[in-house]
Amino acid sequence: MSSLRQVALLAAICLGTFMATLDISIVNVALPTMKQELAISMADSQWVVNAYALCLSALILSSGPLGDRFGRKLLWLCGVVLFTLGSIACAMADSLWLLLLGRVIQGIAGAAVIPGALSLLTHAFSDVGARTRAIGIWSSVSALSLILGPIVGGLLVQHVGWQSIFWINVPIGFIALLLGAWGLDESADPEQAALDFAGQLLSILFLGGLTYGLIGLGEHDWLSYHTLVPLLLAAILFAVFIRVELKAPRPLLPLKLFRQRDFSCYNSASFVLGFSAYSSVFFMSLFFQEAQRWDAAEAGWRMAPEFIAMAVAAMGFGRLAANFGVRRLMNLGYGLMALALMLLSNLQGETAYFLTAGYLALLGLGMGLAVPATSELVMASVGAQRSGMASATMNAVRQTGMTLGIALLGTLMSRVIYTAKETESGGQFEPSGIAAINHQAVAAGFGAAMFWAGVLCLGMTLWLLLLRHPRLGSLAAAKTASDDC
Repeated sequence: MSSLRQVALLAAICLGTFMATLDISIVNVALPTMKQELAISMADSQWVVNAYALCLSALILSSGPLGDRFGRKLLWLCGVVLFTLGSIACAMADSLWLLLLGRVIQGIAGAAVIPGALSLLTHAFSDVGARTRAIGIWSSVSALSLILGPIVGGLLVQHVGWQSIFWINVPIGFIALLLGAWGLDESADPEQAALDFAGQLLSILFLGGLTYGLIGLGEHDWLSYHTLVPLLLAAILFAVFIRVELKAPRPLLPLKLFRQRDFSCYNSASFVLGFSAYSSVFFMSLFFQEAQRWDAAEAGWRMAPEFIAMAVAAMGFGRLAANFGVRRLMNLGYGLMALALMLLSNLQGETAYFLTAGYLALLGLGMGLAVPATSELVMASVGAQRSGMASATMNAVRQTGMTLGIALLGTLMSRVIYTAKETESGGQFEPSGIAAINHQAVAAGFGAAMFWAGVLCLGMTLWLLLLRHPRLGSLAAAKTASDDC
């Protein structure tokens, strides 16, 4: 492959990843404006985020087998086209249901674009040095998209409109498609492909039912059919899913790997990372715009310290790990996240920004240490032949954690907001959307969500500290037997 084509394919993959990753963070800053213009509730706004995250987490494990069967280039290009079409659908939506349809399309496409990037780069760059540089550039672009998401989103919402955060994906997707069609070579391993259709369908259904039930708790009682029925169905479907996966010759979710203590521990940490830290971006945007009453552009800028600190910590992780060890950095990362979330739970509508910025930077530092440390330890806990499956599982678990974090913590926030407002109004308040709730009540709900997210992070920190581990250098050897499971 010529160097020019390698540049083209690297640019294409970076643009595709930038587009799909940007939509994880850019939407959050637009939610208050969406709620006002589309007249939707707090629960509805949770679905705007979770429709994307749910599809992404449920389908990400199937992207590898699909790429093996139909071709990695074809799958990635189809993902880019579908993501662009989903963005157009979101931008043109004039109702909640059309917006959610577009977000579902984006989530399905993201499951092909995001995990497929690393596989394409690995096949395209045979030279180890060139491959390392390419992956480094790709990782930097991914981190940059998280930093720019709230900032760009805030500016677009403030000066153009919320639809513009989706229109921006159209030219990016078009350029990525042209570059990828020319620069990428097709690769496939159909003999290795084994799709678990039953497991995939069950995973979508039980995750969807669980998310629907948890979000419903924000507006209905436990015994309401809006919550009880979907939660019971989710439990039944989950039990069936586990049974199917245990019997499947090539399961969607490798349950046998979870018998290994280290693999289970680090994936639990990945779930907590998504549930507490990743989901906090959703609540932070609401706090800035509805508790402190900043506009969308100001809210975007004010969220930047978290992502800048995260990028700085991630860039220095390699050198720090060489000096202090991966596990120490992992423990420190989760400890910093717990502390930061606890501090954020004390924010009020009138809190000075320098304090908020400091807490966000602390959270970003913790995430910048926790994310690469968790990834490295998950990969080290299995044999080399299982590395691809382990990576996909870890990403799916993290995305699932974020989905359920937004659902459950959002429900808690809604309950606290309603109680606070009802107390202030002598019980005459009827919830008609977050726009009718004053900033003190929103701050109280935000504080409750961040407090329990911090408690979960603290619990994970203590578990990691108390757990005995084999030496990192011997993990791969110790797990060689897992390749024969």
